[in-house]
Amino acid sequence: MRIVIAGPERPGGHDPEETSMSAPATHVSDHQHPDPARPDVGAALFSTWSVGTPERQRATVDAIAATWEGRPWPDRNLLSYSVYAGTDGDTLMHYSQWTSEEAYFDFVRNHRQERNDEIDTAVPGIKRVGINSYQLYRSHVPDPARRAAEAPGAIVTVDIRFDAEASGRRREWVDTVIEALTATSSPDCGLLGAHFHLLADGEAHLSSAEDRVFNYAEWTSEEVYDESFAAVAGAPSPAWEKVLEFPGFLGTTVRRYHLLRSFTPHDRQAPQQG
Repeated sequence: MRIVIAGPERPGGHDPEETSMSAPATHVSDHQHPDPARPDVGAALFSTWSVGTPERQRATVDAIAATWEGRPWPDRNLLSYSVYAGTDGDTLMHYSQWTSEEAYFDFVRNHRQERNDEIDTAVPGIKRVGINSYQLYRSHVPDPARRAAEAPGAIVTVDIRFDAEASGRRREWVDTVIEALTATSSPDCGLLGAHFHLLADGEAHLSSAEDRVFNYAEWTSEEVYDESFAAVAGAPSPAWEKVLEFPGFLGTTVRRYHLLRSFTPHDRQAPQQG
């Protein structure tokens, strides 16, 4: 864990003296995970970059850290920002928590481009695949005390799709999943938390669809996730059969990540895990 003292804003940004008096320093960590269930999050932004190789994953995250370490925290409405490496050796996932989607767009107008320019200079050829805005609907945490004390060993994201006629039943599907998890998951099963987000309608350049659910799941390890998934797929219980046979359910896309770096304002550390 490191505490980073805020440096002066780059040319074109805010006045350094005004910024240093009004903005906290940026805290950087390689092990503190965000809390997806924190109540002050109004918008959860998830985006992915394609960078090509594991070496470029690490180099890109180092470049991201350099742009954040040299600046004060950009906006009080940004609660946390975390970057994860995909186990595919190519993808980076960015997860930022905002008080509102409007605050995110204000950051885009005032701060994002200069940071991206510095990152692209350090690591040319990054492909920015897409970004989506979500709102948390429900979380399932088998053992809150364990989750508060133990940092996840793996993050598994599940992008769930429905056909158009079933789009209005996304909440019902999530409720059905949580019923199955409650019925079949023990507190020591290795699932620390499953956080189900609904894709939100946003400004034009964000993807908007009513047929998507996004599960950000915290596991103790990839191996434990594989074992749990195999048990469900091999002999699904009646509760899980209801999930798999839900009308309009089309399928899922699963990806796995490991946290590389997280950023928070230095004066607000409590809501993080680990």
